[in-house]
Amino acid sequence: MDLTPYLKDLENRIDILEEERLENDWLQFADGLCREPFFSPKRKISKASVDYPAMYVNDAFENENWMVYHQLKMVNEELAGGKGNLLCVRPNYGTGIIPSMFGAEMFYLARELDTLPCTRTLADGEDGVRTILRENKMYFDAGLSAKVFRFAQHYHDAVAPYPKIRRCVHVYNPDLQGPFPLSDMLWGGDIYIAMYEDEALVHEMLSFMTDVYLRFTAKWHALYPPFDKGHSVEWGLLHRGGTMIRNDAAMNISGNMYHDFVMPYDRRIIDALGGGVHFCGRGDHYIEHVCAIENIGCINLSQPHLNDMEKIYSRSIDCGIPIIGMPEDEISRAVAQGRDLKGKVHSGASLAVWESKPKG
Repeated sequence: MDLTPYLKDLENRIDILEEERLENDWLQFADGLCREPFFSPKRKISKASVDYPAMYVNDAFENENWMVYHQLKMVNEELAGGKGNLLCVRPNYGTGIIPSMFGAEMFYLARELDTLPCTRTLADGEDGVRTILRENKMYFDAGLSAKVFRFAQHYHDAVAPYPKIRRCVHVYNPDLQGPFPLSDMLWGGDIYIAMYEDEALVHEMLSFMTDVYLRFTAKWHALYPPFDKGHSVEWGLLHRGGTMIRNDAAMNISGNMYHDFVMPYDRRIIDALGGGVHFCGRGDHYIEHVCAIENIGCINLSQPHLNDMEKIYSRSIDCGIPIIGMPEDEISRAVAQGRDLKGKVHSGASLAVWESKPKG
């Protein structure tokens, strides 16, 4: 696929002044200076001059050129849609990047479902975990990790002749998950038994996955640094800090177990990089511990309807911690019920792969 028509189209449509305006608005919000009840940025609409053919995400995995196109197509949709997210791309290889470094088998769904793949747990379960810990090695040239870094080079070369793209399209972190979901994906369901029967082994695995996360992020930031020293972009949303820990598996454990097993390693990452915490599903049972991590930059949650949102708000925005990517229906509900959002909630769900379904 020749990327030139799409790169030229994006270069012509990007308005640097418009992007700088949005960046400044986001910085004001991230730093607690929003004066509106909630933050809902908008951009000038800029329509494409060329047609962007649909591409399934499974196809984008086939080679780096197609993944670059898949991401450029999403930049096109951002410019044409009018939402106020910042322009961004990433190596969009899903949650299995780090697990695949250690031999986890990829699991692809049917192509027409257009959903990112995941990984199966290690076939030898706990024995495999012990092998990982005994070898104490990180294989950045294995599995999807190799694709991530090939994408980095291919994207760099593709956009080199286009200064507005280089300036305004932010290249953000791949999905590295967090120490606990990484351990869950590799170990499998038996990790929950081990949390009672072999706490030391669980902590050893969590500590090693934290080391992997930090090393991987350092390698990535050497190629594509964050927005600035104090902020980064994730899904087009700017926040304080240099990373966004994904904690999707933490819904499976109690708040006390989050505090004892997961929080120490999330804290290590936030201490090193700054940043926020994302979770899918329910998180109101451990939100108090997440928000007690010093210098946490933000919260992002995908399903507010599964949570007691007053618990979420009282531990986050009432304590000065902003929420980014809040679905608009939750904003409407909160405002209608008279909930003061204090200018600390961003209205608008984050850009995700399923927002761009191929047709036909």
